[in-house]
Amino acid sequence: MDFALNDEQQMLSDSVARFVQNDYDFETRARRLAAGDGNSQWQLFADNGWLGAAFEEEVGGFGGGVIETAIIGQGLGRALVLEPWLGSAVLAAQTLRATGDGEAIAEWMPSLCDGSRRLALAWSEPQSRGVADIVAAEAVGAGTEWRVSGEKTLVLGAADADAYLVSARAEGAIALFLVETGADGLSVVSTPLHDGSAAGALHLDGVTARRLAGDGLEALREGLSHGVLALCAELIGAMEQSIEITAEYLRTRKQFGMAIGSFQALQHRIADMTAEMELARSMLFALLSSFENDDAPARARTVHGAKALITAAARNVCGQGIQLHGGMGMTEECAIGHYFKRAVVADLLFGGRTLHETACADALRAELSGAMA
Repeated sequence: MDFALNDEQQMLSDSVARFVQNDYDFETRARRLAAGDGNSQWQLFADNGWLGAAFEEEVGGFGGGVIETAIIGQGLGRALVLEPWLGSAVLAAQTLRATGDGEAIAEWMPSLCDGSRRLALAWSEPQSRGVADIVAAEAVGAGTEWRVSGEKTLVLGAADADAYLVSARAEGAIALFLVETGADGLSVVSTPLHDGSAAGALHLDGVTARRLAGDGLEALREGLSHGVLALCAELIGAMEQSIEITAEYLRTRKQFGMAIGSFQALQHRIADMTAEMELARSMLFALLSSFENDDAPARARTVHGAKALITAAARNVCGQGIQLHGGMGMTEECAIGHYFKRAVVADLLFGGRTLHETACADALRAELSGAMA
């Protein structure tokens, strides 16, 4: 797989970088966070093609794929954007696409790509702990008439969604249902997360819903794999920015009449941070390659490995950045602490590190058992 960007991909990368540099510096983000304004740039995202970059032209996209998702995610991760790009433009949109429901895709995908409407994926439940097939919500009905009841948590992009994709058990299987915002029996409570972003908690009490075609569990797993990819790309961008912020601080902070960046021990620590980031970047490349070349089981193993390794690296790199800043690194006014907060939240999204490490261990054990047999 060739990871060198073509002209169109380079233009995409440059457009995200310009936006981050000119319109989304740390002070601007802090003002938007304080004002609760995490959606003001959504139409700009759409106008720049970032919402539809990874989708086919036939549904309103621009014909890209997972590399485009990674490019955008890495750029937005450098700025810790508050807009729900991950939840709406990747997670929900990719899950809808994976259902293969032609009618729903034709109805929703063009408006998702042009920014006029948004979806949010409601799959996580209090007891699921990141496992897609642990679903307590239930749906009853037949044909086009269904009613869904249950609880959903950590719904990314819930606050401004026009509809929700909800996973529920129906007729002995896990299916996906489209629930319109404002439906009778639906209540949504916004939940602020540690990093300043927001999620939602949904309570559904016999809510009228439309059942989507296809295997709901497989579509959900496909959407979640794209969500993990986008999250990992964001964390690479966050680590890059954390190292740059920390290196600049070491160049300017003085003790004993000299910049602390001249102390060899601190040089070693920032070198270790950079090495860990580059290892994480290599894991992201492996994940991108797996999307292009592997079958579903092999790709699932790589998704688990990437989620575990990259989130661990992000927590360590951003945490080391705080350490190198000293006490001021813990203050709200210092940017480095916000990158660590994002790494902490990312570690828990889509299942914690233990879940993914266990999945990797189980896959390796099965592979070794097969080889020995």
